[in-house]
Amino acid sequence: MTGPRWIAAAWGQSSLRIWAMAGRKVLTEGASDQGVSRLGPRDFEPALLTLANDMLPLDEVTRVLICGQAGARKGWVEVPHAMVPCAPHAAPPVPAPSRDPRISVGILPGLGQTDPPDVMRGEETRIAGFLLDRASFDGVLCMPGLHGKWVRLRHGIVQGFRTMMTGEIYGLIARQSVLRPMMDDSWDEAAFRHAVDESTRHPETIVSSIFGIRASALLNTPAPGLARARLSGLMVGCDIGAMRTWWHNRPVAVLGTERVSTLYASALAAQGADVQALAGDRLTLAGLIAAHERTGHLEPSAAAHG
Repeated sequence: MTGPRWIAAAWGQSSLRIWAMAGRKVLTEGASDQGVSRLGPRDFEPALLTLANDMLPLDEVTRVLICGQAGARKGWVEVPHAMVPCAPHAAPPVPAPSRDPRISVGILPGLGQTDPPDVMRGEETRIAGFLLDRASFDGVLCMPGLHGKWVRLRHGIVQGFRTMMTGEIYGLIARQSVLRPMMDDSWDEAAFRHAVDESTRHPETIVSSIFGIRASALLNTPAPGLARARLSGLMVGCDIGAMRTWWHNRPVAVLGTERVSTLYASALAAQGADVQALAGDRLTLAGLIAAHERTGHLEPSAAAHG
């Protein structure tokens, strides 16, 4: 096959996704479970080449532009955070060492915040993709996930952000707590909505409300999907309630996977928010394309290929 002009990559804690690109056109793509949590510093280049090897021409140097956790302290190479307030891609990519002469690797910086202390890696690229068609947006981004982000965005500048461990805490409770036997694949929409409203209005009761799921199951025969939907609603509602002062009377865009974005968007709408949901994965690629076009080719150096 004809080689790509460049390769875009998004490296998360649990997965790696790459796109072979010709300008803005996707030629082919690949994904693996080789996230940062599985890798040591010497494993990153082999993990990338496992996916990209057949995409690379032998007689060319192909630029690889990466966002996400590859730039973390335990990643391929540590990339300093750009500190907010700033544009999502305020700093250029940092070269990463590689031995294969066919690739020239650059890793985009994440964003950092000193007060309160907070960091993000990868989400800044999704924000950049969001801004391509919405440069004048003045509102809040809700980016649900394992460590969800709420971002105050004004005219292309990230003013501040907060990370919520809602996704991770939900997973721990659902899979490792006394509620685990009650989790099933069904869904009770009414129970979800009721729990969202309860937790948004009274976030201080969430710890006892979560145990109430177990108590109710012991005293009554729970309907299919009730425990799962109620736990989800309590967690989402607490998340939304904690950030009410950010999104109240401002437009909100939810950027995430379809299922989770729909849950958050419906919960926010029920609380009176002006909200829209967008496909987050497409925005990540759009942000990588924008960064590639802005920074141009990252020339390989002797040090980078040592």
